[in-house]
Amino acid sequence: MTTTPLRRRVAALAALLSAALVLTACGSGGDDAGDKAAKTRTVKAGNGTIEIPADPQRVVTLGNTSQPFIDIGGKPVGVTEISASALDLLPAAQKATFKAATGLGADTGEVDLEKLASLKPDLILIQVPDSEFKTIEKQLGAIAPTVFWGLDTEWKAFADALAEAGNLTDAVSKQKAEFKDKVAKIQGTYRKIIADTSFVAVDRWDSSDPGTFVITDIGCVEIATDDVGLNTPKAASGNDPLAWTDLPFEKIAELSKYDVILYPVGAERQPKKAFAPVVETNTWKALPAVSSGHALGVFCPGNNSYGPVLQYLDSLDSALASLPAKA
Repeated sequence: MTTTPLRRRVAALAALLSAALVLTACGSGGDDAGDKAAKTRTVKAGNGTIEIPADPQRVVTLGNTSQPFIDIGGKPVGVTEISASALDLLPAAQKATFKAATGLGADTGEVDLEKLASLKPDLILIQVPDSEFKTIEKQLGAIAPTVFWGLDTEWKAFADALAEAGNLTDAVSKQKAEFKDKVAKIQGTYRKIIADTSFVAVDRWDSSDPGTFVITDIGCVEIATDDVGLNTPKAASGNDPLAWTDLPFEKIAELSKYDVILYPVGAERQPKKAFAPVVETNTWKALPAVSSGHALGVFCPGNNSYGPVLQYLDSLDSALASLPAKA
């Protein structure tokens, strides 16, 4: 079915929603308040306190919720698209789970609400910009209880909130324990290196202007800095992240003041495609950290849920192992 603009679908959707609400009312007419309480619970989210099923079975994930929900063991019945590059990084089982769900559109701005309603979800999870959510909040709420998070939600809090909403807290508890163990292992193994070494994380985005790179303080490097304890440059409180400022290749030479450089690689350990032009420059090759083997490629498949973060920690562990031990 061809997806039509949202404003043209509202009228057609109304009849479908009315029928669904009538059926819901008929099916629940015999329940008393106590029975309802046993079957539902409340969660707090960006759109307030929401009553949801105690054990939701038909969950739709929109915006940024699909990958992290699947990462904790969720099996959504409907999803909006994620990029091909992000899909390629998913473990095979998670990729299969995503592909088994019904596609509902490229993003929430194009979500097929009629198709979504036909899936008869008992819970909708969504993370998008606040302004984007406001345009479809009422329509989604008429279909099923909807739990919303803004883009500023910290990733650990987001994992906990998704697990609570999806009744998957046991899975997240296991991931959190593994995360804690991996961080402790890295801190213990490389205690002197962490204490005595200056690091800098660099990157280059697909959207970067030619001949530019960034010193990054967002994404996985936040875990290396805030959780592991690496000494890396970061923006002053209240300022824009360093990663938002493109630097010309002429600035590569200034990286020589750092002991170790962290740069992005793919799963095959080769420099990320967007970053490859940096490592091909003579200025990069001349850096002391590069010539001494202290430029470390680290794989970051994502930083919005524990699964990819655990992969990042494994990669960081392997990278730090290549550095000479400090007495």
